[in-house]
Amino acid sequence: MGLVKTEIFTDEQNTIALFAKVFGHPARVAILQHLFKLNSCICGDLVLEIGLAQPTISQHLKELKNLGLIKGNISGTSVCYCINDENWSKMKDTMYLFLNQDTAKTNCC
Repeated sequence: MGLVKTEIFTDEQNTIALFAKVFGHPARVAILQHLFKLNSCICGDLVLEIGLAQPTISQHLKELKNLGLIKGNISGTSVCYCINDENWSKMKDTMYLFLNQDTAKTNCC
């Protein structure tokens, strides 16, 4: 598989691709849904809730945190996670514009 030449694409295109990637795994979707459902910081019950091993959950949390969709705060020996509301709103705005490009579509084909 070849290298992805992200530098030839716009910042917006790269950002949209990163958002799409984060939603491309059902575990990350389940984590986000759980965080929204509880509407508070979650410190350790994600393994029980999602049903995956701790290292797997940690990797998915890392992906979500690197993109800025969740925040993590250290609380004792564990890290508590919650939705990063500001970045979530930015992501929604970006994806809304991208997904609604078809409103000005002309009749072609």
